[in-house]
Amino acid sequence: MDFKLTIAQLAAEAAGKAFPGADVGVDAVAGMLETPPDAAMGDYALPCFKLSKALRKSPMMISDALAGAISAPFLSRVESVKGYLNFFVDRATYAREVVGAALRAGARYGSSDEGAGKTIVIDYSSINIAKRFHIGHLSTTMIGNALYKMYTFLGYHCVGVNHLGDWGTQFGKMIAAYKRWGDRETVMKGGVDEMVKLYVRFNNEAKENPALDDEGRAWFKAIEDGNPEALEIFNWFKQVTLKDAERVYDMLGVRFDSYNGESFYADKVQPIIDELRQKGLLVEDQGAQIVRLDDYGMPPAIILRSDGATLYMTRDLAAAKYRHDTYHFDKNLYVVAYQQDLQFRQLFKVMELLGWDWAKGCEHVNFGMVSYEGQTLSTREGRIVYLEDLLNQSVSKALGIINEKSPNLENKEEVARKIGIGAVVFFALYNSRIKDIDFWWDRALNFDGETGPYVMYTHARCMSVLRKCGDVDAVPDYSALDDPEAQAVVRLIDDFPGVVHLAVERNEPSLVTRFSVELAKAYNKFYYEHRILDDDLSARAARVQLTRAASQTIKTALGLIGIEAPDRM
Repeated sequence: MDFKLTIAQLAAEAAGKAFPGADVGVDAVAGMLETPPDAAMGDYALPCFKLSKALRKSPMMISDALAGAISAPFLSRVESVKGYLNFFVDRATYAREVVGAALRAGARYGSSDEGAGKTIVIDYSSINIAKRFHIGHLSTTMIGNALYKMYTFLGYHCVGVNHLGDWGTQFGKMIAAYKRWGDRETVMKGGVDEMVKLYVRFNNEAKENPALDDEGRAWFKAIEDGNPEALEIFNWFKQVTLKDAERVYDMLGVRFDSYNGESFYADKVQPIIDELRQKGLLVEDQGAQIVRLDDYGMPPAIILRSDGATLYMTRDLAAAKYRHDTYHFDKNLYVVAYQQDLQFRQLFKVMELLGWDWAKGCEHVNFGMVSYEGQTLSTREGRIVYLEDLLNQSVSKALGIINEKSPNLENKEEVARKIGIGAVVFFALYNSRIKDIDFWWDRALNFDGETGPYVMYTHARCMSVLRKCGDVDAVPDYSALDDPEAQAVVRLIDDFPGVVHLAVERNEPSLVTRFSVELAKAYNKFYYEHRILDDDLSARAARVQLTRAASQTIKTALGLIGIEAPDRM
């Protein structure tokens, strides 16, 4: 039963009878219904002052009239209090309906088909070729991955794009360095680390020998011109980098449908430039070709440099056009740090000026920066934390905790993997995405408090209860779940579909992350306050069903943010 909708229908019908001729729609009433901050004030409340204008009566008169006109078997009572109409749902009915719905739906509880027939393109991670995957890529990777899972959960067709940073003069310098000092065997063995060494050496030596920069530019020109040798080395560098990154993606359980990066769009920019010129948007400024955005409070969008080279803006326009023409998306999300806010405001404005109606489906999903134990990250100053190292260290620390607290646990290494990686992912997705993240080990791996290990441990606790209880051969007596602790768990399970919907509406995975903490807290309070293995088999059956629904909902919530929930810890 959809209690909120059913109550809205009852209230709308009662209003129509109590105040003939009044036009009060069910949807309007449903939008007015609130959840009181205190359960003592009811499960749902209708602020009748919102109906005063339509009914031309005082809020207190409306609430008094409706209170006496509404009744239903699932409502224990309806009260009028100072213009508010408070609805109290029969607790046993509420528990039976919510728990039953969750268990019938199973792992699909909270899902929907609202996105059927719609396509969402999500641009996330976007690593750079010839550079190692570092902690700075954690937020974009995990926010994008969570959104991919959540949109899919709601029936959308998702296309995950890893928009590789694989274009620019630096790749010409990489080839020049490789040709001078590198060899295939060493790079194959050293991977990205060896490529970085070559690039650093090139830049150091170029300080003494500026002619090297000309050599680097020449090799990049060779890439642009399709020189076979240049392309072979360039594409090989990409393969080596992706193989290196694939280890991290596998650890995180992240996947993509496309790796089309900047180089893919290099030959697709001319039609964009032509269209800008045809529509009178392109003007020359000191030799560069720009789109003026002064009227919109922004600096100009540079399309071509004075030497004719394209920029991010040019390629981003080509990428957006390609994605629309290829995937016919309803939304095109860019999961990119907030430092690029201006870039995307400019991009979307230029698309609008071009008359691309579908541009309204493009959205910048921005997020804050990542620091590590109080220090900002800086490649130049050597303060860089590689993500693979961080994940391996987290797994190792988790295994150490398991060896200390549960030395006889089966499959310790596998459980440690889930806890260690899950702790890092949870930490990254716990706060609102726009907030900066400061990663600390003692917070991330804490088994107490609002952390991934705490939520995972609660799921494992639920599974332990279910193993001990086995099959309870009795009809559940849901009146055994009328206490505040059980009702708090029921309420949160009931809220879960709405939380997922809101997280997708706002592109905010932290709503699901924080929900998992609240449900874990509520279940643990219920667990400590009530005997689940009750001698009364009907009461035991109800509490077991609640435990089963709670564990399932926690597991689904964690899964949506990219975390595996261990059954034993």
